[in-house]
Amino acid sequence: MKKRAWQRMLSGRRLDLLDPTPLDIEIEDIAHGLAFLTRWNGQTLGNNGFSVAEHSLLVETLFRNFYPDTDPKWRMAALLHDAAEYVIGDLISPVKAGIGEKYSELEEKLMITIHRRFGLPATIPKSVKSKIKVADKHSAWAEATSIAGFSEHEANKLFGYPKVKNFITVEIVPRPPLEAKRLFLNKYAEIIKQI
Repeated sequence: MKKRAWQRMLSGRRLDLLDPTPLDIEIEDIAHGLAFLTRWNGQTLGNNGFSVAEHSLLVETLFRNFYPDTDPKWRMAALLHDAAEYVIGDLISPVKAGIGEKYSELEEKLMITIHRRFGLPATIPKSVKSKIKVADKHSAWAEATSIAGFSEHEANKLFGYPKVKNFITVEIVPRPPLEAKRLFLNKYAEIIKQI
């Protein structure tokens, strides 16, 4: 008997994880999944976990701040940089390293499908991807030092000290999941109008 490799979404879509198609991807499913998925395995301060949706919003904000003249489609790529996690989860880096290539292959296949669904190139250009990575690392540093219990020394060693001259100080207050979902969908709607 063939093992089930699909996930039923709240939209009613059935996403085949091994053979995903753009028709089975909905922004509401992504927003919902990311809003209920916590970063740092939930090991954060506050009454709510800090969601991947909130992290995605922070990365998009930093990306936009660091590279203000960037094409809006790359802002969309920044917002969706962890979108595959809505269905495969957010594994901390040490676990990803332990699992190895299979996880990376699955994540990449899903990201290609997500990019196609939202009108982005299947593969984001390396120059853009590296800029998103800068924003992602800055976000991780800010999260680590403000809500995840890391000292600045630890965060500097793991993520690098923020070196971008226009690094903005952000206050991170984890929100309830449905509020994070709403904010994510609002940002998506804002960007899609500009593309």
